[in-house]
Amino acid sequence: MSILLPFPSGCVVGRLIRREKRFFVHVLIDGKPDVAHTNNTGSMIGLLRPGAPVLLSPAQNPERKLRWTLELVWCGDPAAYPRGGFWAGVNTSTPNRMLEAAFRAGKLPWAEGYTSFAREKVRGESRLDGLLEGPGMPRLWVECKNVTMSEDDVALFPDAVSERGLKHLGTLKGIVATGERAAMFYCIQRPDACCFGPADMIDPAYAVGLRDAVAHGVEVYPHLAVLTVEGIGLEAECLFMV
Repeated sequence: MSILLPFPSGCVVGRLIRREKRFFVHVLIDGKPDVAHTNNTGSMIGLLRPGAPVLLSPAQNPERKLRWTLELVWCGDPAAYPRGGFWAGVNTSTPNRMLEAAFRAGKLPWAEGYTSFAREKVRGESRLDGLLEGPGMPRLWVECKNVTMSEDDVALFPDAVSERGLKHLGTLKGIVATGERAAMFYCIQRPDACCFGPADMIDPAYAVGLRDAVAHGVEVYPHLAVLTVEGIGLEAECLFMV
């Protein structure tokens, strides 16, 4: 496995105490309490168990109040770490960075023929994560999502109601109607899934919206990430269960 997104130097493994509100997680580092930042606004259902090992990266901005960012959470018996479990990636900026890194490394067969990548381009009332262009190719707009929920070997999204995600699906559907390409890139940051589908039980409106978008030509590309304390790689596209 080649690492496409290496973690910065200075990462540490701590232990989770609890989550507070949306953006704060209380942790133990070398037995001492600290507070880390999480950018994940989802529920992270099934992941945030007290005592679970967590990988924390140091803030790149020395002026930031919180020194650490939550990157990975260990799924398995905390007492048995590092055996009998696996890492799940909860940093929601990872899919955006992975999309660009995988594109530039030639790891996305569905993006062959495209030569340029632009981040966070506005289309209508939405800001989409990536715009790919190439000679003789229709523009390809891509929205990224992070997937951390899994049930019966199926990775599921979202893990909380996502009105913003539903809005993005509408934008992508409108793009296809103009003759350009539009796609969803789901970065599955856990290894215990073999396929991907919408989480009907969590957000039925999003599930309906995703199926409708696909019926109107929006492309869906779920990829499994490979997670280690050194960094993150990407596997080939996995099956999408419509």
